Amino acid sequence: MKLQIHSLLLVVSATVAIAPPVGAAEISIPPTPLNKGGNLLSLPLLKKEGILLSSTPLLKRGAAGGGISGFMAQQSSITQVTDVRLQQTDKGLAVILETAAGKSLQVFPASFGKTFVANIPNAHLAQNKAFRQENPASGIASIAITQQGTNNIRVTVTGTEDLPKVEVGRSDRALTLTLPNALAKLNEFIAPTAQQPVPPASTAPPKTETAPETQSPAGETTPQQKKPVQSTTPTDGEEQEIVVTGEQETGYSVPNASTATKTDTPLRDIPQSIQVIPRQVLEDRQVVRFSELADNVSGVQPQSGYGGISSQGYYLRGFPLDFEAYRNGFRDFGFISPRDVANVERVEFLKGPASVLYGSAFGFSGLVNTVTKKPQAEPFYRLNGTVGNYDFYRTTLDFTGSLTEDKSLLYRLNVAYENADSFRDFNENESIFIAPSLTWQIGSRTTLTTEFEYQNYNYVFDRGLLPSEEFLDLPISRFLGEPDVNDAGFRSFYGTYNFEHEFSDNWKFRQGFNVVDIKGNTEYVTTSNFEQPFLEEDGRTLPRNAQRSDESSENYTLQNEFFGKFNTGSLRHNVLLGVELARYRFAYDFEDAAIAPLDIFDPVYGAEPEPYIPTSGEEYGADTVGIYVQDLIEISPNLKFLAGGRFDSIDSFYEDTLTDSFRLEQSESEFSPRLGIIYQPSKSTSIYASWTNSFNPEIFSRNRTGQPFQPSKGEQFEIGIKQNFLDDKLSATLALYQLTKQNVLTTDPEDPDFSIQIGEQKSRGVELDIAGEILPGWKVIATYAYTDAFVSEDNDTPIGDRLQGIPKHGASLWTTYEIQSGKLQGLGFGAGIYYAGDREVQLPNSIELPSYLRADASIFYRRNNWRAALNFKNIFDTEYYATQGFYITPQAPFTILGTFSIEF
Repeated sequence: MKLQIHSLLLVVSATVAIAPPVGAAEISIPPTPLNKGGNLLSLPLLKKEGILLSSTPLLKRGAAGGGISGFMAQQSSITQVTDVRLQQTDKGLAVILETAAGKSLQVFPASFGKTFVANIPNAHLAQNKAFRQENPASGIASIAITQQGTNNIRVTVTGTEDLPKVEVGRSDRALTLTLPNALAKLNEFIAPTAQQPVPPASTAPPKTETAPETQSPAGETTPQQKKPVQSTTPTDGEEQEIVVTGEQETGYSVPNASTATKTDTPLRDIPQSIQVIPRQVLEDRQVVRFSELADNVSGVQPQSGYGGISSQGYYLRGFPLDFEAYRNGFRDFGFISPRDVANVERVEFLKGPASVLYGSAFGFSGLVNTVTKKPQAEPFYRLNGTVGNYDFYRTTLDFTGSLTEDKSLLYRLNVAYENADSFRDFNENESIFIAPSLTWQIGSRTTLTTEFEYQNYNYVFDRGLLPSEEFLDLPISRFLGEPDVNDAGFRSFYGTYNFEHEFSDNWKFRQGFNVVDIKGNTEYVTTSNFEQPFLEEDGRTLPRNAQRSDESSENYTLQNEFFGKFNTGSLRHNVLLGVELARYRFAYDFEDAAIAPLDIFDPVYGAEPEPYIPTSGEEYGADTVGIYVQDLIEISPNLKFLAGGRFDSIDSFYEDTLTDSFRLEQSESEFSPRLGIIYQPSKSTSIYASWTNSFNPEIFSRNRTGQPFQPSKGEQFEIGIKQNFLDDKLSATLALYQLTKQNVLTTDPEDPDFSIQIGEQKSRGVELDIAGEILPGWKVIATYAYTDAFVSEDNDTPIGDRLQGIPKHGASLWTTYEIQSGKLQGLGFGAGIYYAGDREVQLPNSIELPSYLRADASIFYRRNNWRAALNFKNIFDTEYYATQGFYITPQAPFTILGTFSIEF
């Protein structure tokens, strides 16, 4: 029988102990204890999720050879389990699966809620030895041993209150699962048989030196190593090792996130709505553009990238984030540069103001943080190729492993190459992306992780269409530029290091440094008239002009943070103290040229621009010092209080670099508070309420008297409930909120060339997010949002006008099912449906984009170490649009992507 190597495989000699949570604030057991990102399982990740591994040497070399190939060769036959029984030992209640002498069993451990599962491949229960016992011991609800399929045995141990502690040991004739300190209730069920007794194996695991888990700048846990201490006196006839493998069981429900608190906090302990899109969703949907993630988060709409690039642009709870994304907890500034999904582990959407930890932000309605893949201890290699219509070609590789024998230095390398045309006339792009990273275990409590990204992206700069009825009647492929003129390219560097040191089990220091450097140039043809009517009197001729620019962006951020846990009386504190220093600069120079107009209904291309003339040059930025503090207080096991605040001192500037005649400088300071309370009437329910504030400096202009403007302010009230179902395999969040933006700039009635600061905008809504696994193999992620976003105060725009780009109603559903057994095991299907109501394009409201309903589907097959899939996007060829500032951008029609990946 071949050993199936799925997308996650760890082979290590070990004794396993699965421990229940110490407390809700310390450990939260996810639906599965395996690596959430679909990558290799690592020892400290297992420790973090409640599984402790004590390692002995890797696979012994024998006649079959060493390493993976030797291990596979040893598993070519089926092992018969000749007897199954419970037995009381001095260690606790033992579950014994006896085999013939010299026959060994392997284990795939997992946990679901209060249930520990041990899957044993290449094994068969002889003579129908299936077993089940209800309430066999204190704290244990049931123990079951069943045959799953022809050659797989499953052992399930379900606790009455918590995930039970289980110690797994193995001898040359039995597999023993011991429940420490569990006393049998019914002796008749556990009396030893007349056969030769089987001693529990490996009940005294070899000692290990364990390195503590560490966190990335955004709280992402990174793998550290356990150094095995080998036994020098093995018992004769008994192996001192057990082979443990882990199969990928990543799902759609993620129990923890780091963005909201900068610590790896259970979602149920966060008094704000936060939705996490894990790597599994990206792979199942075959996501190649960040904007596609908006489909799977309530209250989020995509915002098209600068000239058509793949940037993280979103509308969230009624307001644009203006491409203000974060990467591993650092500001990313990806407005003018694309981002690739190749090295993405998950993307976290925090809804509502985030200034309490992250300072000022252009998008005050929320924050989107990308968590990247981290190096893993065990070797893992994946190659992936995707081909689609419109000449779409993409290939990626993901390699990780150790560079040293003691596994103190780990690496990861993600590479992506993409070359594609488009449904838009004359559009094409080419991208090269390289992302290496290293993790160095300096000592048992000290870790350094470095990451680097390089991307070179060349594409046809395409704004899309203009917001009027004439352009909505055009084919979605219609191009308003010139194929020989429109061209753009960007080169981006992203580098970071994350240093962590644990002073003790309760106190830790982290320092993170990040640099982003982006340079690019564009040349494109666009409209020369930005007021309706956009066309000349004939209703078909578009006046145009050509532009070209050089643009650059730099950002440097240094974060120093202390994390601590301590008690004051009966209160347990989880404290974060941080200081952040940041410098940001953005500069550009524009040149304009006249060019011939275009008949939009019968275009003839080939026009050349006249000589370019410099028209504008600007540079702006800020130096920021931020000091923040946060305390998650556990008042009781089911009542928690979150309080925090951040003080920012900002020195900002704006300069006209074309003439050097205009420079604005501004210094200001702001305090941003957050308060939240969480009540948990049960282990599966959290009820919460929160109040948060945010701000954003207005540095680009002055009022009529030359005075600087106050920062725009954001304030949010939110209440909600988070509920888990099906033993925590399915999670749901229902949130109600009101978000108010104040100090909005409006036209000065005394001089329309200036602004005054009396405007206000509001967004009120209800959001529902559901994600997880309904049945084994059946995964689902579903959303619904009602968003009422409107102008509440203004002296120019009509009160009540809807904010641009926001539908009142939006909903989505994506689900997959993979057959779990039989001849069709590994075959799966996916289906998705997405709805968005009508949206306004601009303020004041003048043109409305129609509602749309789009459907996707997929079929895939997973076998051993390879996977093949076909993804069908927009299968009914629905015509719909997104927006990018002033422009409307047609979205892709029916698209097919075929993907093949192999892991080794």
